[in-house]
Amino acid sequence: MKYLYTTLLLFISIGSFAQDAATIIHKNDSLNIVYAGTTIFSGNIETGKNGYVLRQQTQVVKGCTWQIITIRTENLKPFRLDGHITGSDEAIACESDPAESPLKVVRQMVGRSHSLLNNAVYERRHDWLLSVDNYYSRVKVTPVKDNDYDIDVTGWEIVVRFRPRYYREHRGLSRFDPSSYEVWKKPVVGWCSWFAYMDQVNEKEIKETADVISAKLKPFGLQYLQIDDGYEQLPIGLPDTWLHANNKFPAGLKGLASYISSRGLTPGIWTNVTFADSAAAYANKSLFVQDEQGRPALGNWIGYVMDGSNPETIQKLIKPVYKGLNDDGYDYFKLDAIRHLKYEGYNSFKNYFEQKGTDRNEAYRNVAKEVRTEAGRDKFLLACWGIRPELVGIADGCRIGNDGFSYAGLAQFNSYNNIIWRNDPDHIVLSAKEAYRSCTATSLTGSLFMLTDKAEKYHNSPLVEAARRTIPVLYTQPGQVYDVDPSRSALIDGADVEMSGSGPRPFDASSNTITGLFELELNKPFEHWVVLGRLDDRDKVIPFKDLGLDAKKEYLVFEFWSKKFRGSFKSQFTPGSIDTAFNCQAFCIREQLQHPQLLATNRHISCGGLEIRDMKWQDNALQGQSELVANDKYIIYLYEGAVYTPDKVTVKGASLFADEKNGPVRKITLLSKNGGVVDWTVQYAKK
Repeated sequence: MKYLYTTLLLFISIGSFAQDAATIIHKNDSLNIVYAGTTIFSGNIETGKNGYVLRQQTQVVKGCTWQIITIRTENLKPFRLDGHITGSDEAIACESDPAESPLKVVRQMVGRSHSLLNNAVYERRHDWLLSVDNYYSRVKVTPVKDNDYDIDVTGWEIVVRFRPRYYREHRGLSRFDPSSYEVWKKPVVGWCSWFAYMDQVNEKEIKETADVISAKLKPFGLQYLQIDDGYEQLPIGLPDTWLHANNKFPAGLKGLASYISSRGLTPGIWTNVTFADSAAAYANKSLFVQDEQGRPALGNWIGYVMDGSNPETIQKLIKPVYKGLNDDGYDYFKLDAIRHLKYEGYNSFKNYFEQKGTDRNEAYRNVAKEVRTEAGRDKFLLACWGIRPELVGIADGCRIGNDGFSYAGLAQFNSYNNIIWRNDPDHIVLSAKEAYRSCTATSLTGSLFMLTDKAEKYHNSPLVEAARRTIPVLYTQPGQVYDVDPSRSALIDGADVEMSGSGPRPFDASSNTITGLFELELNKPFEHWVVLGRLDDRDKVIPFKDLGLDAKKEYLVFEFWSKKFRGSFKSQFTPGSIDTAFNCQAFCIREQLQHPQLLATNRHISCGGLEIRDMKWQDNALQGQSELVANDKYIIYLYEGAVYTPDKVTVKGASLFADEKNGPVRKITLLSKNGGVVDWTVQYAKK
């Protein structure tokens, strides 16, 4: 009778408070959670002979549905909840809430996470989060077959939380409809002309840059060349001012796109949503928002405000531009001044839309939707600049902060990256101070990676190595569905009331943040390991448990940029001072095994995560298969220890350039004239 009453109470609560809640079924010692017709959790409560109390509530708080289950033994003895979570191919294991730890680490992952910090599963396709509090309980989430996860919980009190419509309601992104779109999963690595040449850019400089980056960076993974401000006719106005370039570009936009493509690169182009041609605006008044005097509305930074609620505006001013640029061969679109259209345009003239009886945010989305339609879903669309919650589901990427690269936003909106869109920290300048820091943070977070130096930098400067070793970016997903620095995303509702975009708003990414630690967890069929980027020296000791590693195990630590083996550690390690040649560190951390093993490779900051196709220890031999860049020395760093001695190194598909030994570390250098897949084997004998 006790269990019948409990189940009935659950159904009553759900019907009274929330329409999008799950059905929770507790019968005997089983616990099941059913959502949208699917059993997403099935588990057993194992208390032995101890009795227990299960309570639950369903409540809507500020528009967010919460379902909480608490289970506690009557004598406060530890017990176990053994469960299974079922999700789609978009389900990820993650941390649901910040831990009480002094070490703040932004976590991204490649593959299905094995981190010991995980206490939850987020299912993107249906936007739900199922978590177990890990304050008084030990929680372990383990990937199993397909896209499912086992969850094992022990403690004297266990608290289960289900949050439906997590990003849509709990995170305030009301436009988030994950069933309507997929995030962009391919690498986005390129070059942008803006900081290199500003609006003085010309055709000759674009072609010279295409030649250089095609030779120097394309083999390493750079794909896009994006022309920024400076090609269009002035004043910006009717579609012809975008489609027919000024006299600095005599071959025209189509000819230039063809040249870029001929160098094996993908052409990209900048546009914005301003309209500065006064004569054209007054000659076409019906296409624009009207001010209180019935004139075309005028706003700072945006000019005359195009009316997205008018289908004729979309057809005459928006559609021709992006259809034409698409036809010309452009496959990457940077849509700028989009914040000004919202703030100085639609927010500032909200009375106009109210009098028309139209939703100004839908009018705003109409502009971006048409760009999306004409560009095509297979073309990358970047919204620029500042956080744009209204454009969720339309833009593939979003410039999250002000002009100029800042890694702070990667910690302030880390939970958005590759769940909502691809985060853009802005263009990377390969300066002596910032090159390695910017490249490290961008690559380890799987963010949008765009360089912006003059062509000669890639010809002559050794700083180009910072870019070569961090591209392409891997497709990552967040290890946390909260923001490590929540100071900005917590204020996102302010986007609907701002009327000036002349500088950063309180919810835009800042230039400083609470952490300089960025961790990439790599999960491959052959191994699991992490790379930790350290961009400043504020954290003096790194506990392994704060990286989601087992504090009881031994780990090998190798610093990627300086190529120094730091040693074998248990529980924690001290990162030491940062080399001023790089102004950052990137530690590859692998569990120590009982035989020779890979420490790292020099190809990519992921330390083998990019190019190693397979690797195994078999018959006293370490065997690997790697994809090499032509004429680029490929270095394999091995930890050998004292038990085994090397016998022979064999290579197929490349030449063995060098084989060196320094203490417990062996350094093997391969070279391939043509690049491609190479098989390598290091045979050992036991001492």
